[in-house]
Amino acid sequence: MFLLFGFGTKRKHLGPGETRTCPNCHNTTRWSRIRQYRQFSLFFVPVARWKRRELEVCGICGTAVAV
Repeated sequence: MFLLFGFGTKRKHLGPGETRTCPNCHNTTRWSRIRQYRQFSLFFVPVARWKRRELEVCGICGTAVAV
């Protein structure tokens, strides 16, 4: 029997976020809003998702802040 499954963290781009100053690189830019979640898939079909959260990510250094 052959069983194909996967497990990992996925990110979905939701569009532009707020304009803010990054606490890491100190640049003021427009951040991107993303939804991040953990996912289990079986034969490339998502079966379960958990730990969903929305984040805003700095476009320069990649620092993420929970919304």
